[in-house]
Amino acid sequence: MMRLALGTLRRHRGAYLGSFLAAFLAVALLAGAGLLLFSVLTAKPPADRFAAAAAVVSGDREVTLTTTKKKKKNKVKSKTKSERLTGAGTLPADLAGRIAAVPGVVDAVADYAFPVVFPVRGEDDAPVVGHGWASAALTPYTLREGRPPAAGEMVIDADLAARGGLSVGDQVQITTRTGVRSVRVSGVAAPDGRDGLAAQGALFLADRQVPAVSGLDGPTAIAVLAEPATDLAALRAVAGDAPVFTGADKVRGDLPGALPDYIGPISIFGFTIGITAFAAVFVLTGTVALGVRQRLRDLALLRTAGATPGQLRRLLGLESVVLAAVAAVPAMPVGVVVAGLVAARFRALGAVPAQFTVAFNVPVLICAAVAGVLVTFVAARIAGRRAVRIAPTQALTETATAPRGGMLVRVVAALVTAGGAVAVLIFVPLGGPLGMGMSFVSSALLLCAVAALGPVLARGLTAVVGRVAALGGVTGWLAGTVARAESRRVAAVAVPLVLMFAINATMLLNSSLLGELTGDEHAARSAPATAQVTGPGGLPLSVAGDLAALPGVTGAAATLPTRAIVAQGGKPEDYPSQGLFTAGREAAIDLDVRDGQLGGEGTFAASAYLVEQHGWRVGDEVPIWLADGYQVTLRLAAVYQRARGFGEMALPADLVAAHDPRGLVAAVALRYDGDVAAGIHQRWPALRVTPAVAAARAGDAQNQQGAWELMVVISLGFAAIAVVNTFAIAASSRRREYADLRLAGATAGQVHRMATREAAITVTVGLVLGAAVTAVVVGAFSTAQDGIFRLIVDPVTYGGMLAGIAALGMAAGALPIRAVLRRRDLPAVADDH
Repeated sequence: MMRLALGTLRRHRGAYLGSFLAAFLAVALLAGAGLLLFSVLTAKPPADRFAAAAAVVSGDREVTLTTTKKKKKNKVKSKTKSERLTGAGTLPADLAGRIAAVPGVVDAVADYAFPVVFPVRGEDDAPVVGHGWASAALTPYTLREGRPPAAGEMVIDADLAARGGLSVGDQVQITTRTGVRSVRVSGVAAPDGRDGLAAQGALFLADRQVPAVSGLDGPTAIAVLAEPATDLAALRAVAGDAPVFTGADKVRGDLPGALPDYIGPISIFGFTIGITAFAAVFVLTGTVALGVRQRLRDLALLRTAGATPGQLRRLLGLESVVLAAVAAVPAMPVGVVVAGLVAARFRALGAVPAQFTVAFNVPVLICAAVAGVLVTFVAARIAGRRAVRIAPTQALTETATAPRGGMLVRVVAALVTAGGAVAVLIFVPLGGPLGMGMSFVSSALLLCAVAALGPVLARGLTAVVGRVAALGGVTGWLAGTVARAESRRVAAVAVPLVLMFAINATMLLNSSLLGELTGDEHAARSAPATAQVTGPGGLPLSVAGDLAALPGVTGAAATLPTRAIVAQGGKPEDYPSQGLFTAGREAAIDLDVRDGQLGGEGTFAASAYLVEQHGWRVGDEVPIWLADGYQVTLRLAAVYQRARGFGEMALPADLVAAHDPRGLVAAVALRYDGDVAAGIHQRWPALRVTPAVAAARAGDAQNQQGAWELMVVISLGFAAIAVVNTFAIAASSRRREYADLRLAGATAGQVHRMATREAAITVTVGLVLGAAVTAVVVGAFSTAQDGIFRLIVDPVTYGGMLAGIAALGMAAGALPIRAVLRRRDLPAVADDH
């Protein structure tokens, strides 16, 4: 059977070219996405700031909740869920002394790590983190010039000095959550053999000044310098509940903001693998099915020779495995290149850390190849399920047709997938953070329904579109007649066009809608303000208070971006939030409060979405974990509607400033009369006053941009292969038909016009079905956002996609026909029976 499969592939190279290219693309993309996912899952911090320490005792870095549930027979089931903190919890100030007393411990260094706004950033645009001078020995940093810092002084790493053109004696202004200070450079230090640490810049203050500058009430970590035989059990006993890290895990004790974050890329690359597998099965099924249809007479001959349907299924499966295995050989190295290109693009977008590199892994490549082979095999089995039941007598006929039937299976599959899409669109909250992902799921389900009923839908639409085409004369009438008679062929080309248009249009239009709504809500929130004030890197909360107290200011609102965690169903959930400070007799921000009232001691406000998700009511007491793991119980005082680009909770600004490691005001909205701006510029020259508030970008905008680009490449690549291949095979298989038309007196131009009109009918059918899928999903998504039903969000994007996909379809339909009509022996084909 292997010899027969190889011979078939050699003989029908053209028919299987599209399947080969689709399998090649599938393996290449799966390999690339697999390498990227493997790389982010195994990525290690680029540097270990605690390299000189034997162990690190850390403050809280995550919130962990354990729930227990009683089962039958008195059994108890425990479930533990954790959520990472965006800040660093602190340790008791006296813990370092107690750890130093453990036998074998040489020294215990209390490390106070805190973000600093510095005139320049570190290597690869890394954040700058401040420490006490005692922490320099933990890496270790050694002085290259100057001396250790005294009060009002600092030592900076050599990389910061070079980037900022700084030297010993220079005065530099730094900003932390406790205020703005002018600090003198007393020295320049660096780790051995380097100018600084990758992923973070460092500056060191006098140890006794660190609490006042950082605002920390205790160290964020304690580095333990110990003898090799030190009893770690005794160390852990003294540390209590605080985690103790050793070896490669020591970096987990660092400030979270100083370590690369790969949470977003993990979801993106996992999503890429999913959409690649979906598109591969979707397209390969169509291309393989078309190739099988071209071989119906061969299959009938094999049936005549005694082959059973089961043997034919095994033959088709074996052919698909060989085809995919051959395609995987060049696809795997291409996947490595794809991973490198995607990583470079994501670094440029800022969606992954600048230090991110792709790790080469042979097992990942092999798994991608195996997955590609399996996907192709499944597609071949689906595509050949009816063709193998062809009657042996059809080998004696001029034209063989696949057995009819299977409509019940198609209808059931369409009902199930369409029902799933409707369920997602109705019952899943599309207005929440899962809305974009669920819109893709609903699009995929509707595409499966369209694919299942492709011939039926194509037959109905071609009946309408074909009659319109008939208005263009005899060639249009003939094109419409042929299209109606060959509805399966029309469906084979139209379905990839539906995939190409619906997936991209849905995602891009929904993304545009979110951006538009975010901008509108931001403008509405800031409408009461006269101007906004921002500073380089942020402002201390005290400056916001001073701005609110300026003469002529009638209202002020300062926002401090942060993340907060609340429990839902025993699981800690992390939400973007804002610290909110308001002052004055007039409101400077409008959150569109629907219930309750903003403000009040020990209170917070939440978005309508969050309130609905958790079942809260105004007046409820809610436990909330702040960025550093500090838990506080606040009373829900207000429910607001305008959360886009703002956050799901508005917390007291002083709490956020005290417990978020950054704790800086992003912007201060002011409402005033008179020339307040002049007074601000005079007192704070570095501050910027703008009369209009530009819409803030979403925090994951870079990740979304990277995801959309990958999605477009995947869907366009697969759909283009399917469309071009289907048209090419169809044109080649109709040479006899075109020759008959030429012998009947039709000119080459007339045949070409007929084929072009057929392509136009097919493209129209595909775009109509794609537009229908898009309208259902976009309309439901739009209604979920603000109650307004929209079919088209961005006419330019929508029209551009329609025109681009139509042009691709027309080119794919016209060029193969032109090539066939140019053959000089075309009229002789009619006699070749």
